[in-house]
Amino acid sequence: MACTSEFIDFICDTLAPLGEVRFRKMMGDYVIYLNDKCVITACDNIAFVKKLPCIANLMADAETGYAYKGAKEEYILDFYDLHKTLKVISTLWEELPFPKSRKK
Repeated sequence: MACTSEFIDFICDTLAPLGEVRFRKMMGDYVIYLNDKCVITACDNIAFVKKLPCIANLMADAETGYAYKGAKEEYILDFYDLHKTLKVISTLWEELPFPKSRKK
């Protein structure tokens, strides 16, 4: 089951206070960018974020899962605590690299 447009809009609206949010559809699911960095992979109406040490304490009680077959284990982001969600994403954003530009 792919993500619904309502779920993607909800994520984008939630992250809007942190900056420019955009999404890209990839193989039926979505990648969500904040200020040009990929912060969330959304599959089956579940938001996944990378398991990085910088958010380990914030996500200590979070569920984990796999966005797709062959993917690395990631945290599942719970949007019920808005303050925590924004803290997790802003912390991740600081640690994640900008995507490499493609040569044409």
